Amino acid sequence: MTAATPSTPNSGQRTTRPNRSWRVVDIVVAAILGVAFGLIFWIWNGVGGAAYRAFDAATPGLGGLATGIWVAAGVVGGLIIRKPGAALFVELVAAIVSALLGNQWGIETVYSGLAQGLGAELAFLAFGYRKFTLPVAVLAGIGAEVLEWILELFTSGNLAMSPSYLVIYLVCMVISGAVLAGVLGYFLVRGLAATGALDRFAAGRERREEI
Repeated sequence: MTAATPSTPNSGQRTTRPNRSWRVVDIVVAAILGVAFGLIFWIWNGVGGAAYRAFDAATPGLGGLATGIWVAAGVVGGLIIRKPGAALFVELVAAIVSALLGNQWGIETVYSGLAQGLGAELAFLAFGYRKFTLPVAVLAGIGAEVLEWILELFTSGNLAMSPSYLVIYLVCMVISGAVLAGVLGYFLVRGLAATGALDRFAAGRERREEI
């Protein structure tokens, strides 16, 4: 009778049971990420807002292509912290910081942070917080955008918009979430890991194992 040989984990994922308890360093880094992304959101409110209006003027609904940056916090937070609630926590903190700094959406920014963070969180949950590959990051970005799209049906009055607008807007948001939050977020984490900044996290250890 041959003993079973444990499988070797691939880069970006873990086959063993993950430690889901938050450490102090997890809380601190998650908070720092939230504040940092809140500042990025605040800047993007102007740049991305202008792009949104320009795209929408060309074709109604096309503005969704500019929304991906606003959902990136949850994706990056989930990829780094890798604990239940991390994506939601980081995205929500970023939204609160953006709202406190001042923007055109006010309290609705916090509602968006909740929806976007939850959307990203569900993607990581679907894989049991064991896989943190590029496809998972892309799904997290898409999930964040889909829940934001649903939220805006009620908070932005999009229920009154035409079906063609809603479809175009959703498709553009999904593309933006996949690329600007998922792909860019994934490679941002890998870049940070390469610097040694994430050595206390699984993302940093995996990067060292690849070298």
